[in-house]
Amino acid sequence: MTLDTTLLNRRMTHFDGHDEIWLFGYGSLIWKADFPFLERRPAHIHGWVRRFWQGSHDHRGTPEAPGRVATLVREPGAICHGMAYRIAPEVLRPLDVREKNGYLREVIRLHFDDGQGEGESAEGLLYLASEDNAAFLGEAPLDAIAEQIAMAHGPSGPNRDYLLNLVQALRDLGVDDPHVFALARRLPHPSAASGR
Repeated sequence: MTLDTTLLNRRMTHFDGHDEIWLFGYGSLIWKADFPFLERRPAHIHGWVRRFWQGSHDHRGTPEAPGRVATLVREPGAICHGMAYRIAPEVLRPLDVREKNGYLREVIRLHFDDGQGEGESAEGLLYLASEDNAAFLGEAPLDAIAEQIAMAHGPSGPNRDYLLNLVQALRDLGVDDPHVFALARRLPHPSAASGR
């Protein structure tokens, strides 16, 4: 069911020889930066939207009852806000393991939102779970996604915590994400979800 992408990511050579890399986080990487970084800046990317269409069999769910976590889906004209981290290349090794359930490194142009340099952008990486990975769950009604998130629990904790932490992180950035916020509004109350 799961596809371990660790080795595929480690074969990527685009930033070989670089002393530092920009990494764009749009899901848990916004609020759970449990890796060393040299600099952290709010940023956005063009042409993508955040969707809870990726299954989590290893962190926020199990193979029998996967959770749902964020990935990106192409949408012309869209803007996706998140957090950019300037990191040393060796930091990618543990991140490849963290993001191994279907996510692949992709090169992206990211644009900084902190006003330090007007219109400043940089080439960087993000981890993308595309629709052809084995853990991709795809689109579903928002109520069904919210119910799945409410019920799922994995080694990294309840799936609902992932969603609610992302909501808070986006609010802290001053970002409105209609998909994410709509899911949070539809989450059943914890006592209702625990009746399994």
